[in-house]
Amino acid sequence: MTPEPAVIPEVRDAGERLDAVLVEVDDSAVRASSGLPGWSRGHVLTHIANFSEAMTRQVEEALAGRLIEMYDGGRPAREAAIEAGAGRSAEELKQHVSRATKRLIAAWDRVDDWSRPVLHRDGTLADTVYTGWREIEIHTVDLALEPTSDQWRTEFCLHLLDFLRPRTPEGTHLILQAGETRWEHGEGKPVLLTGTLPDLTAWFAGRTPVGKLTGTPPDLLPWP
Repeated sequence: MTPEPAVIPEVRDAGERLDAVLVEVDDSAVRASSGLPGWSRGHVLTHIANFSEAMTRQVEEALAGRLIEMYDGGRPAREAAIEAGAGRSAEELKQHVSRATKRLIAAWDRVDDWSRPVLHRDGTLADTVYTGWREIEIHTVDLALEPTSDQWRTEFCLHLLDFLRPRTPEGTHLILQAGETRWEHGEGKPVLLTGTLPDLTAWFAGRTPVGKLTGTPPDLLPWP
């Protein structure tokens, strides 16, 4: 048995912050644009809920000794489900998100061996926790409400930067400097960007930083 991922309390906190963000959200708010091009807040909330349900299934099937695809029908079915659910009322969307995220955390609470394999990213049950952490934290920010990415914690920023290393362009030695914290990856021409750690992380994740970065950002490779 491998140790329980230490990040589980962080994921619980992220889910609670998301619930708190949604308390005052009404029907007009869920129809408004999110921080993701072409998506309303209703799209983002539907994606969070559907993701949580799909990941719960990954966990539950792994506990039963079975492997299953993340989404039946693959990406086209995933996108169709998001479109179908985005127009629901604020109350329906909020209840779906809260129910789905809580069920996912409850599924993790039943894990007896974090090394069990899952089909998602050919990973393990431990990996699903980190995936959930990224999804909830990032898409909460994508709602374009509160909190914003400048409130991302140091531990989350460092985790996300490491996960996104493959976005570094070829032939580039990318250096991100946030005060005394220095993060770097790649070989080739040095490219230095400075700013706060959350702002540098938001940029690397394809989001608009709250503050200003110093330096000339390179074009990043796709999300891994």
